[in-house]
Amino acid sequence: MSDTAPRLTRRLIAVMVTLLLVSGGASGFLRVRHIYRAPGPMLVAADIVIPRGNMQMTLATLRATHLIRPDGMTAFIFRHIVQLTRHQGALHSGEFSFPAGASMRQVIAILRHGKPVRHFITVPEGLTAAQIHDLLAAAPGLTGDVPPLEEGEILPQTLSYRYGDQRRQLVERYRALMQEALEKAWETRNPDPALTSPRDLLILASMVERETARDDERALVARVFLNRLTRGMRLQSDPTVIYDVSQGEGVLPHPLTRSELAFDDGHNTYARDGLPSGPICAPGYAALMAVAHAPQGDALYFVAKGDGSHVFSTTLKAHIAEVRRYRHHLPHPTKGTIPAP
Repeated sequence: MSDTAPRLTRRLIAVMVTLLLVSGGASGFLRVRHIYRAPGPMLVAADIVIPRGNMQMTLATLRATHLIRPDGMTAFIFRHIVQLTRHQGALHSGEFSFPAGASMRQVIAILRHGKPVRHFITVPEGLTAAQIHDLLAAAPGLTGDVPPLEEGEILPQTLSYRYGDQRRQLVERYRALMQEALEKAWETRNPDPALTSPRDLLILASMVERETARDDERALVARVFLNRLTRGMRLQSDPTVIYDVSQGEGVLPHPLTRSELAFDDGHNTYARDGLPSGPICAPGYAALMAVAHAPQGDALYFVAKGDGSHVFSTTLKAHIAEVRRYRHHLPHPTKGTIPAP
């Protein structure tokens, strides 16, 4: 063999020579080469978790998942090739993607140099802390408990993670993203006397998020609320009532009733002046920027049309007319910013 021969080939030959001595003649040599290079028994491609542990645990997993055959000779060859080629790196634990029929050579290469499988989790805009907690708790492959969440501290986003990552670490990433987004929104905002702190901006953005999902309306809704705050008018936002009545779940199994409009646990903007005591959901980046950059305008009211859009009015008379026009389309009889009697 020349000096330029691949080192792996030399190591493989060493294994083959060993087996040649223990298994008898050239047939042992050929058998080793075949087992090492031939397609494995796994019929379909799969993502497989290789647990932390010793060689025995790794072999048990490879056998159980049909990445290698269960006979003793295959295990013997695997052990010795890994040992003789250890200079190429250790075998890693984690979740890896293996192709159908992966050979022993491919399996070893993937365990040494393959990139772990990445999972993705999406926190949609407008979820409450309770809903986000349940989403993270149910995410497959994560470990540990979800730490206590404060309302509005998570930025809705899609993040990737690896099998075995901790839920606490994922939450910290979401928190850091919200802090960064809120700081940017506050630093670049159009100053408005109605907002005195980044928390005020966050609270109002959470209301905007629950009032509309339309990109072309978020800033308009924000302007209505800012105008009402400046004039000392109550915000009268249904989602703030729903948040209290649902005890932070953010949804109700029935239309909001008139009697529920009086229930106040700190967020009901029909029952209290100014902003709620805290956010009512996790607002997205677009909602934060909509509040920070709300256009100038005189609108003081809006009502849902029933198709996801809203009608905005500058006077109470015009608003009442729009409420009467669209009331039969609304899922909640009080949906929209409606003046209290």
